[in-house]
Amino acid sequence: MTNLNSRPSRLLATWVRAAILGLATVAAVASVSGIRDTLSAAPQPPAARPAPSALPAHSQSYSAVVDMVAPSVVTIRVQKQAEASNTSLPAPFREFFGNRGGGPKRRREGGLGSGVVVREDGLILTNHHVVEGADTIRVDFADGRSLVATLVGSDAPSDLAVLRVPAKGLPALPFGNSDDMKVGDVVLAFGNPLGVGQTVTMGIVSAKGRATGVSDGSYEDFLQTDAPINQGNSGGALVNLQGELVGINAQIVSPSGGNIGLGFAIPSSMAKAVTEQLARDGVVQRAKLGVTVQGLTAELAESLGAADARGALVSAVESGGPADRAGLKQGDVVVAVDGKPMADANAMRNQIAGARPGSSVPIVVRRNGRTETVTARLAERERPVDDPRAAGSSGHGEGGFGMAVTPLTPQVAEELELPRSAAGLVVTGVDPSGLAASAGMQAGDVIKSVNGQAVTSVTSLRTALEARPDRPALVLVSRKGADAFVALPRAES
Repeated sequence: MTNLNSRPSRLLATWVRAAILGLATVAAVASVSGIRDTLSAAPQPPAARPAPSALPAHSQSYSAVVDMVAPSVVTIRVQKQAEASNTSLPAPFREFFGNRGGGPKRRREGGLGSGVVVREDGLILTNHHVVEGADTIRVDFADGRSLVATLVGSDAPSDLAVLRVPAKGLPALPFGNSDDMKVGDVVLAFGNPLGVGQTVTMGIVSAKGRATGVSDGSYEDFLQTDAPINQGNSGGALVNLQGELVGINAQIVSPSGGNIGLGFAIPSSMAKAVTEQLARDGVVQRAKLGVTVQGLTAELAESLGAADARGALVSAVESGGPADRAGLKQGDVVVAVDGKPMADANAMRNQIAGARPGSSVPIVVRRNGRTETVTARLAERERPVDDPRAAGSSGHGEGGFGMAVTPLTPQVAEELELPRSAAGLVVTGVDPSGLAASAGMQAGDVIKSVNGQAVTSVTSLRTALEARPDRPALVLVSRKGADAFVALPRAES
């Protein structure tokens, strides 16, 4: 055993102390030298970012923000009818025998989501997919109240819906400006995940302008966050440290269905505009340019002689549409709309959709190596007949036919293996319990005419269907390239 009091040990200890003192002296000299250099340079200190009003600069807790926001976040419980298949028979036999009761059985199905009070007079914002198809909607508040809500309006493309409850003086959460949020900013996510009760999680803005394509995918401009979001958080609030609403939690991307740090929220800039329209009109009006656009890859940019891959490539122009009248051409690259640079095709779709129908907007394009500006007068995008996004819809929608349609474009015609010149309306959705389904119509059918009259727009279809209220409408549809007639019963008024 080594004796720490032996002479060699004492010498070693002396050398160690000397070495430590020497290093300390060198460090001190270096530190003083660094201070001298810093003082001689005398740089201006960086501008400090203002401390959020809801969170003192010295605070290590988010409790002040939580106290502000929590009363405005609600739990939404829905009940809807769903078809239940016959599970009393093994699967191979169910295919042949079906339900012994003679048709599909109906059962009650519950759902859970979250919402945000955005107006003191009872207006609540949530996701479209939370309340889609609901027969009854109940809102539970943090103070213990539970109220039945009515659907003011729902919008599938943005995945937003507005509810109203019979109450006044509610704690409304103010909208913040999501455009001002920066990647790296701290955010808090509120909701009721998996029904465990109101929960708050913290993270940062991981990215902006994301498009996932998981849902409808038409108008996506998500804030991405790593704040934990799980099932039941849909429709809940994403807030900044001022306690302002900067996003509506909408999606997660996960192979397991649980949180892995990839959460997506609809930005408040979009949510606020949609809320105002739904509250006022029950539906959302969107502008239409009449083009099909795609993103630019590095290879496409090189082929077009472009310096970078920013912008939206026009792959098709609708004949006679606003873009066609303005002079836009296939192969143009849109780089700016109404003075705002377009990073990609998704940004362009959102910019056009958010514009006012009937307004004229300047569009800057790159064409054959030159930059040109055209002005397009935007049209209103047609909403599908029986639009399930309309206020108070139960799935049958306006007119009660139980189907959604959209004009046939050359691109959709190609996907359906039809000539690009084919005209008509594509059935994009059919309510299983509606009149269209009972007549045998299916999603993917192309409606060519009604009672011998060609239909190419939603308006012309509705007019033709209502022209003869005394008998079923004779509808000519094309299905997988073959034409067939369908007798569509008269809708109940």
